[in-house]
Amino acid sequence: MRQFLLFLIAVSFASCKMSVEEPSNINDYKTNFESLWKIMDEHYCYFTYKKINWDSIGNVYRAKLQRPDTLNYVQFFRICGNMLSELKDGHVNLASSFDVARYWKWYTDYPDNFSSTILYSDRYLGKNYYIAGGFQYNVLPKSAIGYIYYGDFSSSFSGANLSYAIGMLGNCQGLILDVRNNGGGLLTYAEDIAARFTTQSLTYGYIRHKTGTGHDDFSDPIAQTLTPYATGSIATNWVEKPVVVLTNRTCYSATNDFVCIMKQLPNVVIIGDQTGGGGGLPMNSELPNGWMIRYSACPMYDVNMQDIEFGISPDIKVDMSTTDIAKGVDTIIETAITYLNQHKVN
Repeated sequence: MRQFLLFLIAVSFASCKMSVEEPSNINDYKTNFESLWKIMDEHYCYFTYKKINWDSIGNVYRAKLQRPDTLNYVQFFRICGNMLSELKDGHVNLASSFDVARYWKWYTDYPDNFSSTILYSDRYLGKNYYIAGGFQYNVLPKSAIGYIYYGDFSSSFSGANLSYAIGMLGNCQGLILDVRNNGGGLLTYAEDIAARFTTQSLTYGYIRHKTGTGHDDFSDPIAQTLTPYATGSIATNWVEKPVVVLTNRTCYSATNDFVCIMKQLPNVVIIGDQTGGGGGLPMNSELPNGWMIRYSACPMYDVNMQDIEFGISPDIKVDMSTTDIAKGVDTIIETAITYLNQHKVN
């Protein structure tokens, strides 16, 4: 998700009004509108799945352009952005030099189920945790449970970083892998991490590609396969021991895919809230005026061919309670601790 390029905003303020220089070729609103509508019509992958009538939506917003002489480019941008919001897709963005249209209700309408203040308290990760690449990890106080927080699938790591994080916690009786508030990034990182928790190759899902301009022109499903990193002590430790993945609604895009993979592993349990989704592999196109449009182009599915656009359900659903938050307690981590203590390997 965070791979998408956000353009810098150049603004100046005078008398409490924002002024942005208008590009010289922006005024051809109808041409750019039709270009945007057509790009989405031919390439967006979820019209049928979401039961969206794109023709009808186009007509509604096209009618707002009947008097182009009364519009300015900011108003035109808003019209286009509002039309795209009808898709209810966090992977759909329209980017100009002055703004980025976005849809965030995939997580803003739900509980946070995460508190960095509580996480970095002495009860959990504390202040003296280890850092390896994008991983923050430690043994939870007064326990034999390892904990790793990975908050961004755009945060790079090496194979050695991952080996140290997993290996140094190898003597623990259970492991918590927390990806809450991780909005996504690189799919390859999701597979790299998941590969450390299996010694067998497995199919974890499927992807389809557009083969034509029709809304339902897709290829046959193509299997997505996870290949184990290696055999040996580092991999075997966490194949034989219980692992918990913590999730909330802000788990999106590559994080959504990661949870989909991990849910297929027999020793892994997902605890927390449903992920935010973002199952469509995004692509980019450019409008005649230079604005960039990103959209979901390739639908992805779990191993049972269930679409993952709207998220992955946890095995154990739990929210952080307001009572616990007031006490500095993370209900979701505590549920994971209880689970791991009940399922420890003797």
